[in-house]
Order: sequence, then structure tokens, then C-alpha cells
Amino acid sequence: MAPLRILVVEDDFLISMLLADMLEAMGHTVCAVARTQNEAVTAAERGKPDILIVDAGLHEGNGVAAVDQIERHGFVPHIFVTGDQTSVLALKPKAIVLEKPFTEAMLAAAIDRALASTLTS
Repeated sequence: MAPLRILVVEDDFLISMLLADMLEAMGHTVCAVARTQNEAVTAAERGKPDILIVDAGLHEGNGVAAVDQIERHGFVPHIFVTGDQTSVLALKPKAIVLEKPFTEAMLAAAIDRALASTLTS
């Protein structure tokens, strides 16, 4: 897989750092880490990421709403990470959801699925 520019949207500092480290170890570049819905939208506009990895439940705002806002400017492949995939799938039945906790292999498979969704969007 070619290296990707990835925007991580995660409000838990430790999880965001572990996720960024995991992605960089996989050969990708984390172009930004956002902790709120508004930061995510701004970071996506500035950084033009290849893919978004988004915590569905943020303390300030909502990850699902952030993706909706970002996609007003065009589709961006994305993965929702959550401890409650049922809630995400109720809102977005075709969403690619990675349930916490997850492994690097699970993350890589989710990235592959998200990139493949670009072909059908």
C-alpha cells in the first residue's frame, strides 16, 4: 500500500498518540490530529487528507457529523473507530467501523476497505 496522508480525529490524547504511532509505523503520514468536530473540519480543509480515521463519539461535537461536514466538499474515505459500532451503523449503515480495541492488522484491513469504498462512492 502506498503511504497515505491521514487525519486522525480522536479526543483521547493517549489513544490519538498510539493511533498516530501505529499509522506511522505502517508507513503513513499523520497530517493532523483533531480533538473536536470543528478542529476536524478545519484540519481536513487545510491538510487535504487521503483518508480520515474518526472517533465517532467526541467530547466536543460528533465524529459522524464531522465527516458529514467534511464531505460537503467531496467524498473522503473514512473509518469510524468506536466502542459502540451499533450506534454508528444505525446512523450510517454502510460505514466502515473499527471497534476498539483493535490491532494493527485490523486497522490495515479497515484502511483497505475504506479505500475500496472510494470506487463505489
